Amino acid sequence: MSNENAPFLTQEAYDRLAAELEHLSTTGREEIAHRIQEAREEGDLKENGGYHAAKDEQGKQEARIRQLTAMLKDAEISEVPEADGVARPGTVVTALILGDEERFLLGSRAISSSTELDVYSDQSPLGTAINGLKVGEKTSYTAPNGKSIAVEIIKVETFQG
Repeated sequence: MSNENAPFLTQEAYDRLAAELEHLSTTGREEIAHRIQEAREEGDLKENGGYHAAKDEQGKQEARIRQLTAMLKDAEISEVPEADGVARPGTVVTALILGDEERFLLGSRAISSSTELDVYSDQSPLGTAINGLKVGEKTSYTAPNGKSIAVEIIKVETFQG
């Protein structure tokens, strides 16, 4: 059963993120705990910049661990789809957006860390509007600022990560 809100990931992206999660959850946590302990031993915590920096980093690391855990738990793992003229997660879409031609990857930034293409989530307002549209089809969506944005699908390509 497919969850329409699940992030699309290739197996390679899933494995890369799982390895990052494993590192952060083990070695990363140990390193931060060691740095916090060392900073505590320096004395007064109110004016201890090293302690506060380590605690801030710990908070960011724990947030990333939560983000990765949720993403990997819900991920829809699949191969990058072959282009068949339909915009879907994992494809490169060329579209006219407000009259300007834009080319971007539809899906998650995690699909490829090496692409120079802009990446739009299929969960974003643009992604939701174009997901499932065929070449030549037009739609519009409401941007976060409340403006209506016109979009026309010009081309859909297979992503070559």
